[in-house]
Amino acid sequence: MKVVISSKDGKAYVVELPKEKESLLYGTTIGQAIDGSLIGAAGYKFKMTGGSDKYGFPMRPDVSGTGKKRIFLSDPPGFHPKRKGEKKRKMVRGNTISEIISQVNLIVSEIGQTKLSDLFGRKEEKKEGEGKEEIPTKKQSIK
Repeated sequence: MKVVISSKDGKAYVVELPKEKESLLYGTTIGQAIDGSLIGAAGYKFKMTGGSDKYGFPMRPDVSGTGKKRIFLSDPPGFHPKRKGEKKRKMVRGNTISEIISQVNLIVSEIGQTKLSDLFGRKEEKKEGEGKEEIPTKKQSIK
């Protein structure tokens, strides 16, 4: 399961949860607070704002349960109207996390001691001998 964490500075961090920790999130609904130690950010508190299942159906806060339902929508998530007053019946997922959910969206509600960029930022390592690779031009022959 992927967890997308949005911080107040406008950056988003993607964390891949191991299978053992996924089950700790089961039963959590949209709007609930989640302790940061579950995803490796001790001291932080997060608020769940949404997600989607493995087929791409978005979670909606006004649909209870874990199942899929076809509901009449006039606003996001799940439907973005092109004209004013447009409505459409769409399939959406309920507001509770289950094993079918593949992505969970969180926002920071309480900040911890360490920065999120230190915890989840990109870790780029350069090996010795790596650098610019020479790209052959028309004048050089490719061997």
